[in-house]
Amino acid sequence: MAEKIYPSSKQFTGKPNPNFPASKPRPVYRPQALRNRRSCCCRFCLWITVLLLVLILIAAAAGGAFYVLYRPHRPSFAVTSLQVVQFNLTSSNQLNTKFNFTVTARNPNKKISFGFDSVSVAIDSNGVDVGDGSIPAFVMPKKNVTRLRTVVAVNGRSVEDSSGLKSDLKSKKSVPVVIRLDTKVKVKVGSLETKNVPIRVVCKGVRVTPPVGKAVTTASSDDVECEVEVRIKIWKWTI
Repeated sequence: MAEKIYPSSKQFTGKPNPNFPASKPRPVYRPQALRNRRSCCCRFCLWITVLLLVLILIAAAAGGAFYVLYRPHRPSFAVTSLQVVQFNLTSSNQLNTKFNFTVTARNPNKKISFGFDSVSVAIDSNGVDVGDGSIPAFVMPKKNVTRLRTVVAVNGRSVEDSSGLKSDLKSKKSVPVVIRLDTKVKVKVGSLETKNVPIRVVCKGVRVTPPVGKAVTTASSDDVECEVEVRIKIWKWTI
């Protein structure tokens, strides 16, 4: 009699039970390249800062040594004389003027000389240009005093009715004027010579009296201070 085979209670699914190894933790991401870049940038900025500081110290030391050796001073200017030959306004508001202008330039330096380009001279009163002229180029050696003369004039310049100059001329009183000199100067120290630097000389506090007839009047120029301004042009601006 044949034997009956009974299946086991544990059924076989046909798939073995795989034994997976234990999973390993993933390494933490560290951006080493970014850190290296930042470190290089920091070092670069540090070196630039140190280099700038060294250059500033060298420039300061050179400037101090130059001042001690040469004791530089700006040239000074003073209004010596301003004669008024003509200063009248016609009935049609046409201005005619003529001034004999004399200015004294002084170089107080013992080791520095100056070379000036031609000088443009302008006289204005109450915002109105009442005279234009020029002075030829000149050189000021060390410890030098130079006296410069020129004629400053205008002919047929229109003046507005609302101008303060018109009321001043009608009152026949002294008229305040401002004198401006514009030029370029070159500084020479020994064998060294700089490039031309623009300067402006402004003389305030001068008062003129319009002459009557052919008489010539002299402006009061006592205690007139002329200021020397270095004018540096940066692109479109002049400072």
